[in-house]
Amino acid sequence: MTNTPTVDPDEAREFFATTTTQLLAAEHNAGVRHHVVLSIVAVDRVEGNGHYAGKRAQEGAALAGSVPATIVRATQFFDFAAMVVGWTQRGQVATVPPLLVQPVAAADVGDVLVEVAVGEPQNGVRELAGPEPQDLVDMARRTLAARETSLRLIPSWRGPFGVEMAGEVLLPGPDAQIAPITFET
Repeated sequence: MTNTPTVDPDEAREFFATTTTQLLAAEHNAGVRHHVVLSIVAVDRVEGNGHYAGKRAQEGAALAGSVPATIVRATQFFDFAAMVVGWTQRGQVATVPPLLVQPVAAADVGDVLVEVAVGEPQNGVRELAGPEPQDLVDMARRTLAARETSLRLIPSWRGPFGVEMAGEVLLPGPDAQIAPITFET
């Protein structure tokens, strides 16, 4: 397993750095020529989030390792809104932060990961995003409606995401690869 549910920054950094170092050692011994990391767009711009701190440690360990590496930073997947609802739901109410995201289809991420894995190592970062920005609260409402689930959603910064993620901080940079599948599709 190369992910952790911890939100403690020190624990997340330790977990991601350790697992990445162990993977790189095994890959080196096996003659693997390219290590690929799936990371998160804006991981380098958001302080105060334990998971992001861990992912930064993972990226650093990968780029410093003995196996050439490419980091693929993707925006949030389409099911992210439903995940947040699941994390915050209490009875018939869920708290959803008013994040601005540019979600991407998991299938598009998979296609890019395969393309990167069989290509030459870039020893750097590549960004991938969906085709259009979305409001996370609206995404949650549309997801619940499509699933015919009735919940009251409360937009709030209280919960797993803080105001350091407000505004356009989670959006991709101008050089990001834009995937074709829309959230509406």
